Amino acid sequence: MALLLTESDVRQLLTMEMAISAVEESFQRLADGRAILHSRQRLFVSGGSYLHYMAAADSRRGYMGLKIYTSSREGLRFIVPLFNAVSGELLALIEADYLGQMRTGAASGVATRLMAREDATKVGLIGTGLQARTQLLAIVQVRKIERVRVFGRDPARRTKFSSEMAERLTMPVDAVDTAEAAVRDAHIVVTATTASQPVLNDSWLRPGVHINAIGANFPQKRELDDNSVLRADIIAVDSREQAKIEAGDLIQAFGSNTSQWDSVRELAEIAAGRTAGRAYPNDITLFKSSGIAIEDVVTASRVYEKAIEMKIGKHIPLWKNEEQFGQRPPRP
Repeated sequence: MALLLTESDVRQLLTMEMAISAVEESFQRLADGRAILHSRQRLFVSGGSYLHYMAAADSRRGYMGLKIYTSSREGLRFIVPLFNAVSGELLALIEADYLGQMRTGAASGVATRLMAREDATKVGLIGTGLQARTQLLAIVQVRKIERVRVFGRDPARRTKFSSEMAERLTMPVDAVDTAEAAVRDAHIVVTATTASQPVLNDSWLRPGVHINAIGANFPQKRELDDNSVLRADIIAVDSREQAKIEAGDLIQAFGSNTSQWDSVRELAEIAAGRTAGRAYPNDITLFKSSGIAIEDVVTASRVYEKAIEMKIGKHIPLWKNEEQFGQRPPRP
């Protein structure tokens, strides 16, 4: 019997505090060599649809799994099959749209805690979608934020976003008319868009700023202009291997100078204390997030364990007659 957890179940179970703890643990597993990670692969289907899949195992806690999702003109659909890493048993099927939003926000929360200035209080946010919401939820967990300015292309959406988030966070969240107005004077900048061309200009950045760039994960797409990347004193990614495949912000800024990748750090190295996330107060730091499967697997395992504890979800049979077929399903 596997446990089926719906989006509604995950929303009931997963808090941002829990997600940050899980994602930080996933980086620790990478740092101590007890995680196995396969980068995202994409299968393109004529007509414009994609199947995306990525896998990881956490040998310390005994879980392995995948995140599988589709993207098409009708939207995106996500699921995480979670397995016992020893027996191979399918433990759960977890709908993972909200889970993905939360773990992406949590990764930026971990990066912000490790890389942003301790006295950072102002956030500049470009983007007003679902991912932008969890970015803010994570950042306020790790820094004492006093003010947020947000820009999105649609005036009605950014007004609605600012009103809802101000109420949720009980702090000023101001909608502004330009991306520059959102970013200028910010201590922490977040780009959470679907843009293909830069939405951030380096001339808007103050010394000491930390940037979380989370929107672009195709090599031909980017949110940051070249100088925003090249000015950064410290650049971190969640996976260097995956970033070389799909982090368009870095790929395009570095161009043919592949030696630039030698200075790019993995967040796991910073989390483990092997390298600094910030050396000086005026350093510009950048976390280019791609999203990796170990974040999904560790977060999903926490959700699964909490669901078992709280008796949430629905158990589903994998096949009808286990006694007749032992532990193997019938042949088709």
